[in-house]
Amino acid sequence: MARSPQLKARTPRIWADLPLTVKGLVVIALPLVILIASLVMLYMAFNAESRAEEDVRRAFAIQRDMYQVHSLLAEAGGGVREFILTGEDRSLRTLNDAQELLPQTLARLDEAIEDRAVREAYEVFLSLSDQKLDGLEQLAEIATEGGSTGAIQQSLNSNRTVLDELRLQIDEIQRLEQEVLDRRRAQVDAVRELFLRLTAVSAVVGLLGSLAAVFLFSTGIVRRVHLLEASAERLERGEPLPAFPDDADEIGQLAGKLDRASALLRARESDLRESEERFRLVVEGVRDYGIFALTPEGRVATWNMGAERTKGWKADEILGEYFGRFYPEETRDYLPEAMLGRARRDGRAEDEGWRVRKDGARFWANVVVTALYDENGALKGYAKVTRDMTERKRSEEALRAAQKEAVAANEAKSDFLSRTSHELRTPMSAILGFAQMLELDQDGFHERHRVAVGQILKAGRHLLSLIDDLLDISSIEAGGEDLKVERLEIEKLLTEARDLAQPLLNAAGLQLDLEQPEQTVWVLADQRRVTQVTLNLLSNAGKYSPADSRVRLSARVIEDKAVIEVEDEGPGVSDENIPRLFTPFDRLGKGGTNGVKGTGLGLALSKRLVESMGGEIGFYNREGSGGGSVFWFSLPLAGDGAQGPRAGTAARAYSTEGSA
Repeated sequence: MARSPQLKARTPRIWADLPLTVKGLVVIALPLVILIASLVMLYMAFNAESRAEEDVRRAFAIQRDMYQVHSLLAEAGGGVREFILTGEDRSLRTLNDAQELLPQTLARLDEAIEDRAVREAYEVFLSLSDQKLDGLEQLAEIATEGGSTGAIQQSLNSNRTVLDELRLQIDEIQRLEQEVLDRRRAQVDAVRELFLRLTAVSAVVGLLGSLAAVFLFSTGIVRRVHLLEASAERLERGEPLPAFPDDADEIGQLAGKLDRASALLRARESDLRESEERFRLVVEGVRDYGIFALTPEGRVATWNMGAERTKGWKADEILGEYFGRFYPEETRDYLPEAMLGRARRDGRAEDEGWRVRKDGARFWANVVVTALYDENGALKGYAKVTRDMTERKRSEEALRAAQKEAVAANEAKSDFLSRTSHELRTPMSAILGFAQMLELDQDGFHERHRVAVGQILKAGRHLLSLIDDLLDISSIEAGGEDLKVERLEIEKLLTEARDLAQPLLNAAGLQLDLEQPEQTVWVLADQRRVTQVTLNLLSNAGKYSPADSRVRLSARVIEDKAVIEVEDEGPGVSDENIPRLFTPFDRLGKGGTNGVKGTGLGLALSKRLVESMGGEIGFYNREGSGGGSVFWFSLPLAGDGAQGPRAGTAARAYSTEGSA
């Protein structure tokens, strides 16, 4: 850069090249040091004044406390004399007050007195006050014990003499304290006068230093800062920068950086224009999304190919038009303005609904409107992105229709099961009735006829059981299960189930063990349904347990539930088959050769019955080398039955996960 001859003439070369740190020390540090020194001296004067005021307050406090000691002792003496005359105990109240308050007052005096001469006088005062108080106590004691008049008079005279000496000692202490106070005030006045003179000198020196600093600052810094300001304004307008002095300090370096920044800014402006052009080409080339800008009033300001393909208008047909024409008539009057209002309030607004193309056809669109603000927070317009979602809308409607059909089919299935079960039950009852009549007369039948009658009865009862299970499942699914929930005792429920299942398990060569809870447990449940579920689980254990094995029926309390378990020594269930246990008509053993018969409805029906009573049902394989399985179900406790697990009982973490 070229050098400014005028500025060079006004500013010495050495001063111009000094770093701003040094210039700052000259311009700021010297006046600041003088100011700080003045403040320190003022602070010292203030402290001296404060100490003098504190001495005055302490002197007044000493005077007050001494007079209080004298007053307490005088009042105590008056009270003792009144006690001598009247003999009433209330007269000694002032003596008691003096005994209570004197130690506190003397402690304050001991802390407040600092001067050695005053301290020596105070020691005499303290001795006299103790002597006076002891004399009053002795006088009161003599009067209480009924001493002679002469002894009382002698004690009174002695106490009066001590009180007079005490008053004189107080005057002496006041005189000494006043002398100390006068000396300190004289010292403070001298210090204050000295500090005021020093402050005046510092003010004059500081004023002169400040004037010199201002001169140096204005000649060496301010003018060049004004040149920088003018250069920044030209840079803002995009004009070339003028020449600036090539001084070596920070302002000169800043001028050089500003010149380089100007060149870099022009290069970046060129890159930005190219980037904006590329962005415009990208937006205009997007065909799956309608991307365009709106003015603050909601009129179309830009238009891309995606918007033209989605909505049908060309750019010259829609630019400047209000964007509300994209909305159908039923929402055109309120929804466009509502979208803009939400975008202004929240920054963006999103909506899905019907929109209109140029030819009047409707399409389902997802629309996002984003408010655009400048760096000052002023609204510049809106960015609007529209996506045609018609195909997705059609798919969702088709899915909802399929769901409705599935629900209707499920209801029809339940209705069919219910009707079919009722229709089958009537003829089946007749078949069983006639078979039972034949069974009564089977003694006269041939052997093969008796076998046939037995097979008819066996098949009929099996089919009737299947029909009953179908009726129960269809009734539960239809919400028509009539439960009689009442407060039941677990012990009676288990006993009844044991008695009903005992013959069946004995016939299979199994032993049934019943373990009752140690305490009485009450649950809320339907007695018939609990018995039905328990028998289903016991029957299931009887089918899969080997002969001469044991089946265990037990109950325990876990938190707020009563848990009933049926444990067997059978083969158990593989992990992959556990989730299928409670599925209707899904018999895990149907492909095997074990000959176990069943309908596949028992466990599914048990699950629905337990859940309808507010409980859970599940399964887990028994641990240990013996194998076996455990089916369990829970019921809510009633009243004071919620006792929690018994001490020493390891409570298993029951869950229906993977068992339904």
